[in-house]
Order: sequence, then structure tokens, then C-alpha cells
Amino acid sequence: MSNIDKYIQAATRENTRKSYRSAIEHYESVWGGYLPATADNIAHYIADYAPTLAVSTLKQRLAAIATWHIDQGFPDPTKAPHVKKVLKGIAQLHPYSQKRAKPLQLEQLKTIIRFIENTLLSCDDKESKNSSAQKLRLLRDRALILIGFWRAFRSDELTRIKIENIQIFPSKGMEIFIPRSKTDRSAQGKFYKAPALRQLCPLSAYQEWVDVAQLGSGPLFPAINQWGHIGERALHPASIISIIKKYCEQADIADAQSFSSHSLRRGFASWANANQWDTKTLMEYVGWKDVQSAMRYIEIDDAFSQHKIEKALGTIGSD
Repeated sequence: MSNIDKYIQAATRENTRKSYRSAIEHYESVWGGYLPATADNIAHYIADYAPTLAVSTLKQRLAAIATWHIDQGFPDPTKAPHVKKVLKGIAQLHPYSQKRAKPLQLEQLKTIIRFIENTLLSCDDKESKNSSAQKLRLLRDRALILIGFWRAFRSDELTRIKIENIQIFPSKGMEIFIPRSKTDRSAQGKFYKAPALRQLCPLSAYQEWVDVAQLGSGPLFPAINQWGHIGERALHPASIISIIKKYCEQADIADAQSFSSHSLRRGFASWANANQWDTKTLMEYVGWKDVQSAMRYIEIDDAFSQHKIEKALGTIGSD
């Protein structure tokens, strides 16, 4: 690979490359399309999957096909007016409501951490390789969940944290540098401060995890195999979804499958909103660029505005 190819590859996130490869394979192998494609080919392709795929998914498939054509030096068929009209018609006839992960409320967070800590106590009573591996995963996952919640991190941000990019301030908290993230298109990186707390403390969870695992560098949240061997690579972002769901199930939290890694981010946003954080402060803390992004994450306590309307009508407290 030449230096130019290496830099071009680095400019595109690995997850994006994988999703683009998957989209091209779907177009060719599953649908039976040919490349290079014509605008008519693309229009038929998206029309065939309009009833079953969300418009956002179709747009991602078109982006992959467009990238393939541009990289190979062919005209981009996805930009044809015919294709754009078909896509607009699909959006009109097949509206799609995006499913959102449930926010993890503070009481649910406490329940999960309590479950983890009770399980850790039982691990200490056993002496086996299996219990040792389980203890490592429990310590890692407790730190992951608490840091993820209190910093409202996305799953990709959690997997990019490296121990050498963490600075500890005793009794105050920790500063975490993340070199790039989903919204950091210029890859400038950003520093995040996480607090030391009397309970549900991300700092103490971090310190116990790295001390027991004897980690001094590398990814903060690496994979751990069944024998307790700590890998050199970070967890895949998709693995964090499984981790959150698993603990919700084991801690007997209702509707456990509705939670995901985004539940940490939405949960913190809802908690902060309920505790009167102003929108500007919350946006700066979480890293949102606009109010619309923030409002998609905030879970309002009085979602139907019943209390506000009843109060305005003067019916609260009346016979």
C-alpha cells in the first residue's frame, strides 16, 4: 500500500468501510446488480427494497454505491434526478419512525451496579480461572457503564479511550482525551472531564479495574476471552450493546431488550434535564452542536404535559 493509499484509507472510518462493503455485496450478490450501474438500475434497486428498508438505510446503500463509482472513475448514477425522485417518493409512501433506545434511568443504573458488585463478592469467594475471568469482565463493565453514563459517551467513543490518554486528579475526577469520534470530522480530538462521586463513581471504578487487570497502556476497555486473557484490541462498539442488554436482563430490569449503548447517553441527558441543567450547559457537556440533537435524547418527565395543563387550568388540588 502506497503512502497516498494509506492516508486515503485512514480518512474513512473502519465502520464506514465495513458498511460500504456490505452494501456493495448486497447490491451485487443479493439483488443481482452489476457495477458500474446505471441510474435505472439504482432506481429499480431502491424501489424493490422500499417496503422493507428504512429510507436512512437506502441512503446509506446509495452512499456506498456512489463511493464505489467515484473511486473507480465512473459517473455517479445515484445523483441522477430520476433516482432522487424515486427516493423522495419512497419517503412519502413509506414513512419510517426511527426506533430509539430507552434511556437508562438513575435507579436502573443503581440496580445494574448493585448486581455487578454483588456478583463480584461471589467471585471473591471462589478460586478458579472461570471466576477470575468473570471478575475481570465485571470490573471492566462496571467502569464502562459508569464512565459511559456520567460522560454520556457513545459506544465508539468508549472503545477509543486509551489508558495513556487519561489523567487522574485525586478526589476531583479524571480527564479523558479521545482523539476522534463520530462528530469530530476533522479528528482534532477532545478532552472530557468525568467527576469523582460519593456513589456510582466512575473514577473509583476505573482505578479498581486497571489495578486488578494491571493495565498501564492500550485500550481502556479491551476484549476478555473465556480464560481471562485480556486482548490487545478494544471491544467492538457493537459489543457494548450486548453488554448493556445483558446486564439489564440479569438485573431484572423490565423490557431489557429495548436498551442499548445509547441508553447511557440518553439516560444521562434525561437525568441532567430533570435536575435543571440548562440546555446550553448540557449541550456543551455532551457535545451536541444544535438544540434539535439535544431534544432527541432528552426524556421529559411529564411527556404528555398533563401536569402543566392541569396546573394552568387550576384543577390540581381541586375537588
